[in-house]
Amino acid sequence: MENGNGYSNGHTAVANGLVACPAAFQASPAAAPMVSSTEATLGRHLARRLVQVGVSDVFAVPGDFNLALLDHLIAEPGLRLVGCCNELNAGYAADGYARAKGVGACAVTFTVGGLSVINAIAGAYSENLPVICIVGGPNSNDHGTNRILHHTIGLPDFSQELRCFQPVTCHQVVINNLDDAHEQIDKAIATALKESKPVYISVACNIPGVCHPAFSHEPIPYCLAVRQSNKMGLEAALQATVEFLNKAVKPVMVAGPNLRVAKAGAAFEQLADASGYAVAVMPSAKGLVAETLPRFIGTYWGAVSTAFCTEIVESADAYLFAGPIFNDYSSVGYSFLLKKEKLVLVQPDRVTVGNGPTFGCVMMKDFLTELGKLLRKKRNTTAYENYKRIFVPQGQPPESEPGEPLRVNVLFKHIQQMLTGDNAVIAETGDSWFNCQKLKLPDGCRYEFQMQYGSIGWSVGALLGYAQGAKDKRVIACIGDGSFQVTAQDVSTMLRCGQNSIIFLINNGGYTIEVEIHDGPYNVIKNWNYTGLIDAIHNGEGKCWTAKVTCEEELTAAIETATMVKQDCLCFIEVIVHKDDTSKELLEWGSRVSSANSRPPNPQ
Repeated sequence: MENGNGYSNGHTAVANGLVACPAAFQASPAAAPMVSSTEATLGRHLARRLVQVGVSDVFAVPGDFNLALLDHLIAEPGLRLVGCCNELNAGYAADGYARAKGVGACAVTFTVGGLSVINAIAGAYSENLPVICIVGGPNSNDHGTNRILHHTIGLPDFSQELRCFQPVTCHQVVINNLDDAHEQIDKAIATALKESKPVYISVACNIPGVCHPAFSHEPIPYCLAVRQSNKMGLEAALQATVEFLNKAVKPVMVAGPNLRVAKAGAAFEQLADASGYAVAVMPSAKGLVAETLPRFIGTYWGAVSTAFCTEIVESADAYLFAGPIFNDYSSVGYSFLLKKEKLVLVQPDRVTVGNGPTFGCVMMKDFLTELGKLLRKKRNTTAYENYKRIFVPQGQPPESEPGEPLRVNVLFKHIQQMLTGDNAVIAETGDSWFNCQKLKLPDGCRYEFQMQYGSIGWSVGALLGYAQGAKDKRVIACIGDGSFQVTAQDVSTMLRCGQNSIIFLINNGGYTIEVEIHDGPYNVIKNWNYTGLIDAIHNGEGKCWTAKVTCEEELTAAIETATMVKQDCLCFIEVIVHKDDTSKELLEWGSRVSSANSRPPNPQ
């Protein structure tokens, strides 16, 4: 399976991004095997469908309305139920799992569980991740009875949860009868995969185990046809783009986060090779294309780009952006120096060339593939040659004196040295965004962070889910102390699952990213004994190792232990740093975002 970054992870259930029916979905009704009457249930059907689309783990929190459904999920041989400490983390875990495997799932109870998980589902929506959110709903007989039920807001109208989910999911179904339940489930799952967005499935608590003829053999699924580019539109878009780019003296190309949605990472890399252009990534696209490409120049993030990248991109006379999301964070408070007339904007299903027309029904993967064939005839390496002329290698941080308090730049120097193709990096919202952006990823090393939604605390649950979905990677997570306090509980679930991730807990006494946007006493938090907390959570069950480091010598020893004798353990390294020790990029970014946030009202 080729995922959004162009690498292969070996999962066939989500081949071609599931725009076409996977093999497991294609059995004809006549050839489909019969199942026993005890298995001809909605619960079994839903569990089987999850396995067929590539879900092996469902992140769940039990509640009385979903208990019967959870029994059926547990009974499915290819499915593991991962019990989380709270619904928010279960949703974050499904988000991380979807990043690793292409689709994720969580299961919670009605309203008290649904409204708790909804923040994580909104984050997955903003990041274009197919997450199947399953809710155990009230008994089918209670709908329309004017009764008031527990776990609700005290009204006989049970639709509040559904109405809350409608803006943050691309499809919703409430299943209260069995006659068309299989169609509703199949359509919801298919829509999640097609739209690359979360869906909401509510199942009445009294029907998962009821037998029904619709489940007596494999129902015909909703099959997704491969989305095809309009041939004439594709040819017109290619012609206009080639003419536009070939007129340019020093064109560049920049990868954006919607490469994941279009599953066009490999096509982007092929275009980079064919065109000769200098290549950069937007911060939220880091890890979606290989940083070992011959003409890779780093992260384009306006004023906080990696060294010399912004100068090359913003001075180009043409730039092709593939799948960008331009918001106030990615544009550093709207301070980009880009011009629309120089821009080729390639989104998953359309292309816009400069100030000219937009060509619709043009699939990004098709467009980039064909564009590479045409640009190969007139390769242009000028921008990269200019980059090489001005580039000065970054220096190493000053050597630490023996016992000197640890600096953040020293920490990330050592994290850089740890990275191999067998790792993945997860960066929490905060200064880790900026420090991790400067890491040079080896071939095969993955990278994830939540830039669009930026939910503080996301990384703990996402680490749980990602590590569960990417068993071939040892995940390294960089998490601030303020963020960790939001979602710390599910380190417990990591231990239950036998994970061996490495968590660097950066203890600087507060919400540093907020400090640099707008400081106040609310950004200071109560300090915890973080290693003591993890030792208490460990409680002698599972494999866990903790360390607290205050200087470079202690850090070096801790990393050596974590990567050698404790490589099969969950390793938690608390790093004590000064509260004002931040990256220069965060200082610059914070001041610009603060300026954007504090713009006075326009005159009425």
